[in-house]
Amino acid sequence: MRKLLLTLMVVLVALVAFSQIVLTVAAGAVGQELELTKQAAEAYMSIHPDITVKVLDTPDMVQDRLGLYLQFLEAKSPEIDVYQVDVIWPGDLAQHFIDFYEYNADKVVSMHFPAIVENNTVDGKLVAIPWFTDAGLLYYRTDLLEKYGLKPPTTWDELENAAKIIQEGERKTNPDFWGFVWQGNAYEGLTCDALEWLASNDAGTIISPDKKITIANANAIEILEKVAGWIGTISPSGVLTFAEEDARAVWQTGNAAFMRNWPYCYSLSKGPDSNVAGKFDVSPLPAGKSGNGAATLGGWQLSVSKYSKNPKEAADLALFMAGYEIQKLRAVEGSMNPTIQALYADYEVIKANPFFGSLFDVFINAVARPSTATAPRYNEVSTLFFKAVHRILSGTSDAQNVLEELALDLQDITGFEIVWGF
Repeated sequence: MRKLLLTLMVVLVALVAFSQIVLTVAAGAVGQELELTKQAAEAYMSIHPDITVKVLDTPDMVQDRLGLYLQFLEAKSPEIDVYQVDVIWPGDLAQHFIDFYEYNADKVVSMHFPAIVENNTVDGKLVAIPWFTDAGLLYYRTDLLEKYGLKPPTTWDELENAAKIIQEGERKTNPDFWGFVWQGNAYEGLTCDALEWLASNDAGTIISPDKKITIANANAIEILEKVAGWIGTISPSGVLTFAEEDARAVWQTGNAAFMRNWPYCYSLSKGPDSNVAGKFDVSPLPAGKSGNGAATLGGWQLSVSKYSKNPKEAADLALFMAGYEIQKLRAVEGSMNPTIQALYADYEVIKANPFFGSLFDVFINAVARPSTATAPRYNEVSTLFFKAVHRILSGTSDAQNVLEELALDLQDITGFEIVWGF
């Protein structure tokens, strides 16, 4: 009898193991992203003991992550079930993803910002569920502004002046101090920064929503030449190799007066290992001649692969991770902006991130990159753009010549009309 019971137990364990579903989520690791995604996976597994969720760490650089994704998707690989997808990718990658409307998303989609839902909808199919949104912000040292009798800058000229004054003063005791750090490497982050400069200076958005190439204009030259003048003066020469975490490293050690970055840096800057904790705040990015600052729309979604062996369970996992409680956790712990509108009235969320309320308009009015107009060739468009901007900032090429060449290159790959504005 005992032998029979043991045999039955072995068979039962084997059956349980055999029935165990394994889902893999490809996630980011910038700031606290990876840790918080793993927490969400643990929470899901606690209520679904028959499912194991694995979290795959992917590259920080957007182009590198997209390249990795394409290897899996173009091979129709079932190895990854859920992908963390940039806001600019739904149009380019839609063919590889399920339609969430076939998996009960209609019951929850109204909670999310309509503009992001629209961004993630391709040919009537919801190919990505919103997870968190983003917009560029200006971080500034409140203690140093007070020390030097300055106010938070509202224009690029004011920022330049304040950065010079603070940098000169601080370098008397700290030779490593810089006025302003941002994302200057030749990658998607530079597209985001540069789009903010352009839009704030009434220089358009590279390609307009009605598919006109607008980059070749005098206001674009003006603002890009201004930024080029920051290199080696208020910004380190090395900023041309900086991504988000490089800028944060300089800022968080206390070696910068101002930083352009995303909301995720807020909670990290308040942390116990931060030299700027209690000494900073955030504001909208400065304005150029348009009179208004501009913030590039960022953010990430969750998509389920058509090649998943378990699309129903993967969709359920994605909807759980993009739900109220997990978005709240990510907002409170990681300063990641929710896409669920009700969370902006949640006491704990606003207490952890006061700027979510005061800068709400920044997030809902952020400037979109031309990913919809140029799909499915946005990645090529952006690559041409950030490489051209990098050449200008590096001082290796004349701005007007570079933008004329860029406009022609963009026309070659899109077929769109060029609107010359010199």
